[in-house]
Amino acid sequence: MSDDKSMSGEGNSMSGEGTSMSDEDKGTVTPTEPEGAASPGRADKPADKPLGVLAAAIAAAPPPWWHWRRLGRLARARWTPVVGAAVAGVLLGGAGVAWQAEAGPFHEERACWGALGEDDVADLFHGKRDIESSEVGVSRDSIASDGPSGLCELKSPRGMRVRAQLHRLDDRFGGDRDKWADEYLSARMVPLGGGLLGMVSDTRAWLAIPEGCVGRPGERDGPLVIDMDAGWTTYDDDVDTDERARLARTVVKLVNGYMADQGCDSPIGDPTDRLAEPARFIDEKRDAICGIKGLALPGKGVGGRYDRPLVTKDTKDTPVRTCDRDVLFGHPSLRLMTVEDPRLAVLYKGLSFDGGSEVTAVGDTKKESRGRGFLREDTGLYQASCQTGDVTFLIRADDDGHAAEIRRLLPRYVALEAERVGCGPLRLRMPS
Repeated sequence: MSDDKSMSGEGNSMSGEGTSMSDEDKGTVTPTEPEGAASPGRADKPADKPLGVLAAAIAAAPPPWWHWRRLGRLARARWTPVVGAAVAGVLLGGAGVAWQAEAGPFHEERACWGALGEDDVADLFHGKRDIESSEVGVSRDSIASDGPSGLCELKSPRGMRVRAQLHRLDDRFGGDRDKWADEYLSARMVPLGGGLLGMVSDTRAWLAIPEGCVGRPGERDGPLVIDMDAGWTTYDDDVDTDERARLARTVVKLVNGYMADQGCDSPIGDPTDRLAEPARFIDEKRDAICGIKGLALPGKGVGGRYDRPLVTKDTKDTPVRTCDRDVLFGHPSLRLMTVEDPRLAVLYKGLSFDGGSEVTAVGDTKKESRGRGFLREDTGLYQASCQTGDVTFLIRADDDGHAAEIRRLLPRYVALEAERVGCGPLRLRMPS
């Protein structure tokens, strides 16, 4: 990148699934300066150029994408003063590291913790190269011991914005169990495959750092992941597979960059060729809610809010099976979800001790049990100990208007799904 170009992210700032892009972003690539052309800030400027002209050119030139003033404006806009002060310290620390490592402005210009080059960012933004980048460098919280964290934002002047975050999935206070799961475990996501723990759609992507590089998390810790948020549009089954491929490539490059910094020399390959077809709305039958044969609600026919749910595409690498209904702003009014991968099921381990009336399995004793769960007016959950590890079965509504449905569905849902994933037979004993 030449110094008079800015690197930014295409601005869809959203909290749900989906991305819409302006036709403008699909245009041609902005040409860079001819090789050898003098840049206003270069030390090797022609001797015959008047000093006043050079000073005017420098003053008029836009700051490069790594310029700290840009990052400072973003920080002031997004964080409270108290948090901003802490972030400012991190940013200044990051600047020192960049200086010593000859990165950023003193070496090849790269974005998002050095993982993305100009061509990588251009690929993400349909060939556009006037992309602005800002980030909080990777650091570790020595007080809370939450593991490494970092934040990167790419924004284009045409409105598209992409955010990437490095963080450990949190099982406390419901933080990742609801909002993160709503967006990153939605039915629109498909697995990245190849044994990777990660999923992607045309607006979201996430990938866990392989345990072979960073080690196994603690017994009650979620995996360390990098996730990407590229905006939100109407929730439907019309997935832009080209956008999905761009996000898949990028999240892999971000993870590879982090692993390289940790000294891991086994980069992950491009996953785009193995991505499954997007999920489609299904025509639901009365005795097969969410496409699960034998799951039914007495007296409920097809139609209304039980019409055409969206269900995760069934593949061998799918870490979670999600059935979403009536999604508004990324939040489903009713979700039936089976979290099959124990590395994700751990997010619900603490929740299984929370809330309403206790749910147990037939045959459980005080000394031995298959798992534990609970029933509330808006949630039914059971986490079972299976041969492959913990599996979480969850039915969750956005209000207590589904209480009777959840009570009727949970025992049958758990029995059928446990059989499907090889964790059955499992019959629940519901509270009175």
